[in-house]
Amino acid sequence: MIFDDIQEFVEHAEAMGPLMGLDFGDKTIGVAVSDGMRSVASPLETVRRKKFTLDAARLQEIIAHRNIVGIVLGLPRNMDGSEGPRCQKTRAFARNLDRLAPMPITYWDERLSTVAAERALLEADASRARRAEVIDNIAASYILQGALDRLAHLRTGG
Repeated sequence: MIFDDIQEFVEHAEAMGPLMGLDFGDKTIGVAVSDGMRSVASPLETVRRKKFTLDAARLQEIIAHRNIVGIVLGLPRNMDGSEGPRCQKTRAFARNLDRLAPMPITYWDERLSTVAAERALLEADASRARRAEVIDNIAASYILQGALDRLAHLRTGG
C-alpha cells in the first residue's frame, strides 16, 4: 500500500514498531531505521544498487531483521515543488517494492536532505572519502527524521 499522504500512511501502519527511511538514488540506496517508539532515526547502511531483485532482497533482509512495519521513501521534488524524472523513478521503485513488501509505504519530500547531510558531515570534519561513504544513509536519516517529527506532531493533534 502506497500513500502520498502521511496521515493516511499512519492510519494504515501498525501503531508501534520501527520504520525504515530510504534515500533512493541512481547508484545507491541510503537506509535509515527508527527505534520502535518512532522518535529517533539512525543511519544504517548504503546499498550499492545492482539490479532491483538484488537491491530488494537486501532491503527485505533489513525489514525482517529489524521488524520494520513501514517505509518512508524520499521523494526528490524539484525546488519549485514539481516532480521530474527522478520522482518518476522513485515512484516506480516504490511500486515494485510494494509488490514484494506488504507494508505501508509513504513519500517524504527530500529536498535539501542531502545538503543538510553534507553540512552535518562537514561540521563533523569528516574526510571527503568518509562523506562519500555515508552521505546517502545520513540523507536517509534526515528524510526519516522529518517524517517521524511530522508523525509525532500528528499524534499530538497538530
